[in-house]
Amino acid sequence: MKLVLASNNAKKLKELQTLFQPLGLALVTQGELGIPEAEEPHHTFVENALAKARHAAAASGLPALADDSGLSVDALGGAPGVLSARYATLFGQPKSDADNNRVLLEQLALGGHAAPFSARFVCALVAVRSADDSEPLIAMGRWNGEIRREAAGEGGFGYDPLMFIPALGQSVAQLDADTKNRLSHRALASASLLQQFREVWQLS
Repeated sequence: MKLVLASNNAKKLKELQTLFQPLGLALVTQGELGIPEAEEPHHTFVENALAKARHAAAASGLPALADDSGLSVDALGGAPGVLSARYATLFGQPKSDADNNRVLLEQLALGGHAAPFSARFVCALVAVRSADDSEPLIAMGRWNGEIRREAAGEGGFGYDPLMFIPALGQSVAQLDADTKNRLSHRALASASLLQQFREVWQLS
């Protein structure tokens, strides 16, 4: 079954392809089909993921899968949250992983809180059969950890170098791909969505 992934993030595509391999789903990014990115005006991960999925399905005529994910830091009241991918731009800085990480540490330092900072990666996955699907599949995953002041590791993307998982003794960027795909917020959401694909969409 072919699904449009409402994202142009190559690393995210690779992760999701691996996670949904058991069902043999073929994911194609919306960019490959010439579909522009959807607006993300909402305040929650679920609402933004649903908006993106409906947009991709409407433009392609295919079932669509959307992910909205980010970092929630308790000391910042849940920020960066749904603005994680462009957090630095809120402070007049360029949009990049490096700038997002730097600005995050700056904001934590301004708050005067002591490190480490409790945080979680959050992922909302939404799948729709069509743009007007009245029964979207929705799955959430949360991966708890803490933000350290020093980045570590070269793998992953986004805030992975700053997100330390105490139980593993490593940052997310230091984990191998197999470990990350087994434990991450996206893996947890994907496991829930896989079950729904089987039970609701009757895929096998």
